[in-house]
Amino acid sequence: MTPVLSLVEHGPTRSFPLPDAVGRALAAEKFLEEAGPDPYEPGAWRLRAGSKVGAVVIAAPGGESVTVRITPKVPVARLFFLIGYSSDPRGWRNGSVDLAEHDELLPALAHLVERQIDRALRQGLLQGYRTTDESAHVVRGRLREAEQIRRRFGMPLPVEVTFDEFSTDIAENRLLHGAVDRLLRLPGVPGAVRARLTHQRSRLADITPLVPGQAPPAWRPTRLNARYHAALHLAEAVLKGSSTEHLPGRLRMDGFLFDMNGVYEDFVCKALREAMRTHGGRSALQAQNIHMDEGESIRLRPDFVWYGDSGMPMVVADAKYKARRNRGFPNGDLYQMLAYCMALGLSEGHLVYAKGNAPHTSHRVRHAGTVLHQHAIDLDQQPVGLLAEIGALARRMIHGSVKSSTGRQSSGRSSDT
Repeated sequence: MTPVLSLVEHGPTRSFPLPDAVGRALAAEKFLEEAGPDPYEPGAWRLRAGSKVGAVVIAAPGGESVTVRITPKVPVARLFFLIGYSSDPRGWRNGSVDLAEHDELLPALAHLVERQIDRALRQGLLQGYRTTDESAHVVRGRLREAEQIRRRFGMPLPVEVTFDEFSTDIAENRLLHGAVDRLLRLPGVPGAVRARLTHQRSRLADITPLVPGQAPPAWRPTRLNARYHAALHLAEAVLKGSSTEHLPGRLRMDGFLFDMNGVYEDFVCKALREAMRTHGGRSALQAQNIHMDEGESIRLRPDFVWYGDSGMPMVVADAKYKARRNRGFPNGDLYQMLAYCMALGLSEGHLVYAKGNAPHTSHRVRHAGTVLHQHAIDLDQQPVGLLAEIGALARRMIHGSVKSSTGRQSSGRSSDT
């Protein structure tokens, strides 16, 4: 039986007896916050999880396998809500996450993906047009003249052609096939869920498998593929979080990991964008073309910037799942936000943490008057309450920006008289 090393996201350090090669592999891959030999116990390694959650198996050919399982601090259902809302804010529905009896990350993920794929395929496989390039003895579609000259040296046959074919072998079905195939290779998928996934793979048997190492095919949400949307967003999450690597010493690492930093940042920024739609203006995620210096050599990229109807920046925010502290206080997050405020000409900036990782407070910067707010979002509440809290935060940000803007204008008028 494969030993299971159980850790908790950002939990305490634990010591486990491990083969030296496996311990070195864990240290080299750096998906753990800490991985090193235990100085007090020979043959043991001290491990501590950071922000990445999921399950990873490290195995040697013909040797022992070790599974590292990292449990998220938030409930699994809440994690999938954050992921689902980030993928499609307007398509999310309260109560749409049904995890049955599964309360661990990987079994719940496999169950959820299988259920969504089953719903997507109830009306049969989606069909669409796929562009195909091939060598043929009959002209079909369009002749690829440059390719014909390069490959055939003037020979009339075969002919290099490109054509659009109406088929089920399209990007959407390839993504579903790839997600099912990936989940079937991951450790810890329950037998009943594995059996249902195998059934889904049989329904997708004629679909071309994804090529390992290549980027998954792109798809575009339309009215025609609407019944696939939920399944496709989950399939992309599976493929993005999965990895298979061959490590030195003939070790193999196979697993699935979510980075809670990225999950939280995506959710907060997209929820803020949705909450601010009713206030006009526009929102920019990972805002570009912002520089700290006049020479534009130091580039800044805030997580979220809201521009008012005038086109001027009004709100800047960064989503930080966990506070990044240097020695002493204040921490680097506040320095970073101060740089954003100065570059954008704003008198307020907002850091949005998950509750429990930073205090809910504000700091007024000496000699500048800039106010840096630290907000704390409670991820333990139900989705409706969580979105309501984000909505209230958005209104507070906009209200503060309007007050600051009015104050600056009044100050400017006083100085002109």
